[in-house]
Amino acid sequence: MGSREVTEQLDWNGKKVTVAGLGVSGIPAARVLHGLGALVTVVNDGDDERSRAQAADLEAEGITVRLGDGATLPSGTELIVTTPGWRPDKPLFAAAAEAGVEVWGDVELAWRLRGPGAAPWLAVTGTNGKTTTVRMLASILEAAGLRTAAVGNIGVSLLDAVCDETYRDLDVLAVELSSYQLHWAPSVRVHSAAVLNLAPDHLDWHGSMEAYAADKGRIYEGNQVACVYNVADKVTEDLVREADVEEGCRAIGFTLGTPGPSQLGVVEGILVDRAFVENRQKNAQELAEVADVQPPAPHNIANALAAAALARAFGVDAKAVRDGLKAFRPDPHRIELVEEVQGVTYVDDSKATNTHAAEASLAAYDPIVWIAGGLAKGAAFDELVQRSAKRLRGAVLIGADRALIREALARHAPEVPVVDLDRTDTGAMSEAVREAARLARPGDTVLLAPACASMDMFTNYNKRGEAFADAVRALAATGDA
Repeated sequence: MGSREVTEQLDWNGKKVTVAGLGVSGIPAARVLHGLGALVTVVNDGDDERSRAQAADLEAEGITVRLGDGATLPSGTELIVTTPGWRPDKPLFAAAAEAGVEVWGDVELAWRLRGPGAAPWLAVTGTNGKTTTVRMLASILEAAGLRTAAVGNIGVSLLDAVCDETYRDLDVLAVELSSYQLHWAPSVRVHSAAVLNLAPDHLDWHGSMEAYAADKGRIYEGNQVACVYNVADKVTEDLVREADVEEGCRAIGFTLGTPGPSQLGVVEGILVDRAFVENRQKNAQELAEVADVQPPAPHNIANALAAAALARAFGVDAKAVRDGLKAFRPDPHRIELVEEVQGVTYVDDSKATNTHAAEASLAAYDPIVWIAGGLAKGAAFDELVQRSAKRLRGAVLIGADRALIREALARHAPEVPVVDLDRTDTGAMSEAVREAARLARPGDTVLLAPACASMDMFTNYNKRGEAFADAVRALAATGDA
């Protein structure tokens, strides 16, 4: 198993720290720093009713808050701690660079605050699959008898994980990191890390695909034992090659095909390890069956292999990998089986909010009636449709940017029948499900994989998925398919 690290403790007393942004990470950061004796000023662009209420709470604790001006560097600032959502081109950061002031994110702050003997981090990033992989990893670690928690971008903040007594005695942390968080985390050096995949996303924030990939690649810097990459995604391997790692750290690939030495892969329905075995040129260790992974869709098998690779890098045995994967169940709205109605299977993958995720989802089923659309966020759909066209029985399009998908279907799959629903109210989902049922035949899958964000019609992808599931159950109840 991995060894605990010795961490250097910083003196925060009287240090002038500016926290950029209120919200889920800014407020906890301000409170933690204030509790350590720092002189904290929070700056925030907004000055609305919610911000004023949050500011009042912080000011009652002795923290200075400046609303409506997130551009000016407070006098005497020695460090900025920013929330992940603040873009690098903010004027505040330009002022900080000119003044020679460092900028950290909340993840960097958490890393610096780890106490003596802190639990090692096993970290995961990628465009899609991060949360599922981290939760799989935590399930495997628990099956090995280790005290662990899934933390980071997954919902439990890393500040809580290093400062809250609830997490203090853990053996290892399974950490999800976003590209935003990694951008502001210059000194994080984890035990082992995985980049699952890379596809264009958040380019408005990063400025380019190259900058986005570089920020993802930061997760490999200083890795101690293993850099886990996706054999099918060469960019992830390139990031490993470019990383400055500790002596002896290994590159470990995962593949849906037969693995080579130093890889994990699949052989005749079995997940196997040719990386963490003796004589890996000739030997392989059986870890689990494909059927142990639910659902056994190709991209979910890839997630399982990445999680297994990180666990094996930490010294976990094969039995714990199998037991952990068998015990794991994905979060709602991630390729979730809703119901079978008159021989047609209905699957909710509302979490497929970009084209890369939707393509992975579409690759898992055949034939498909595809429900898609929403806010495109600048995405193009030609490659997605080209690669998935042969699987499509039909398509039902909803949402503000559905015309982009309709036009891609017309160009690359003109024979596929398309229903274009000209409404963006939440009730459109019920009509979409009825239309999909009309197009489907027994043995087909009706798949909600929108390839778009949800906010044009729904509060979030969860609400969209719930609307789909409700509509499917209503269809089942009436038998009207």
